[in-house]
Amino acid sequence: MPDYDVIVIGAGNGGLTASASLAKRGAKVLLLERHNLPGGCATSFIRGRFEFEVALHQLSGLGTPEQPGPLRGLLGQLAVLDKIEFTEEDTLYRTMVPGEFEVTLKADRTEIIAALKEKFPDEADAIDKFFDLVWEFCMQMVSIFFMRDPEASREKYPIYCKYAIKSSKEVLDDYFKSPFLKLAIASYWGYVGLPPSRLTFMDMAMLLWAYTEFKPFHIKGGSQALSNAILDTFIKAGGYPRFNCGAKKIIISDGKVKGVITETGEEITCDYVVSNASTISTYMEMLDEKYVPDDKLKMLGSRSVGPSGFTIYCGLDCEPQDLGIDVSTQFISLNTDIERQFASWRTFDRPEMCGMSCYDVADPDFSPAGACQVAVINLQFADHWLTIPPSQYADVKYRYAQALLDIVEKVYPGFGDALEEVDVSSPITHLRYLGHPGGGFYGFEKFAKDSNLFIPPTSGIDGLYFAGAWAGMAGFQPTLESGVSAAKAIYRKMNK
Repeated sequence: MPDYDVIVIGAGNGGLTASASLAKRGAKVLLLERHNLPGGCATSFIRGRFEFEVALHQLSGLGTPEQPGPLRGLLGQLAVLDKIEFTEEDTLYRTMVPGEFEVTLKADRTEIIAALKEKFPDEADAIDKFFDLVWEFCMQMVSIFFMRDPEASREKYPIYCKYAIKSSKEVLDDYFKSPFLKLAIASYWGYVGLPPSRLTFMDMAMLLWAYTEFKPFHIKGGSQALSNAILDTFIKAGGYPRFNCGAKKIIISDGKVKGVITETGEEITCDYVVSNASTISTYMEMLDEKYVPDDKLKMLGSRSVGPSGFTIYCGLDCEPQDLGIDVSTQFISLNTDIERQFASWRTFDRPEMCGMSCYDVADPDFSPAGACQVAVINLQFADHWLTIPPSQYADVKYRYAQALLDIVEKVYPGFGDALEEVDVSSPITHLRYLGHPGGGFYGFEKFAKDSNLFIPPTSGIDGLYFAGAWAGMAGFQPTLESGVSAAKAIYRKMNK
């Protein structure tokens, strides 16, 4: 008999939900995590009197109790809804070019359209038609992939079939003239890590639709509270977590998973493995080369690692309203050239844009009384960061951080003077803590050709499954869902 039915490698979102789902179904599950706490990106850390949220900006797919989204159902099944408290945000975001343009979009379709028409009256008809397209497209997509219509066809769902893999830029250019209007509608592009010229209309439309229909949320206590709650479910269901214990090798015999060897050399047997590590690390480091299917090697060779991030965690000695901050999520651009902004992610040049999250706007209790915290982020690829000599790293990092803070200062004068606590993370930081190639928290770049529409997230090895951003879409909702999907696949196979 093996030591465990399933070993899960990594306690990120996908690893946690896979572990908890399997344990609740009666499987004997071991969860291995190289860090000393659960969560991966879904975690927090303390500096001074602030507990900083690492990665969550807006939680999608939750919905309200009256109109629940898919994530609410998933968390309910994992028995964590009663362990955590959510904060609903009434605004999608504010997007702006300082001194030239700004607009705030509420989390309501009618109000979004009204706000955009007020700013762009000459394009009012196009705005109506565009949002009709987005909603019709998404309803067709839901029918095909979530309602699983057995009679789905090109004739029945023409809008989906026509627009799914068109680029967002192509559709925006067809409908709109103003570059400011295009920037406002495409602001969520950073949540996928691809500019509109490379981002499918499907991804852009689903982001707008899902955040509007199911509302953006944050979590009381931050994403660490969610990770802790799922871990609690796992333990109460009889699961075995082990921290400070990474996986080094996956044992294969006769083409099938047989166990895992830990970083300390301990050999533990099992019938199934769920890897929440990157597929690159799994195939190239944890498996002997002879066991890696040829088609998977070709797949790895055809894909590129997505961006990591550069984040400034700011603890301020004032309330948000003292600086005029009244929206939780903001996107600040120095221009309307998104392609140029994207290109800057590969350089140390002056950043062209940044995102900004102030959790205390929606949740005044998120920080100590009289204070607030703000995350200022710009995505960055890791390649150029890996070329910095260690002796120059701190200087480069803090110069880049100052350039981002200068952007914020343009909009909120006095922001720098209010800083009480500051910590800065670069792609090198994410690489160190996550163990992902390039510190890539989005996994591979999310091109249409590499999506699960064309590449199924299967391993090609009997008993090996994947969960997380490297095997599908990135973000909190998709990675949480990926672990449940892997668990269901294993459970079906266990009970054949």
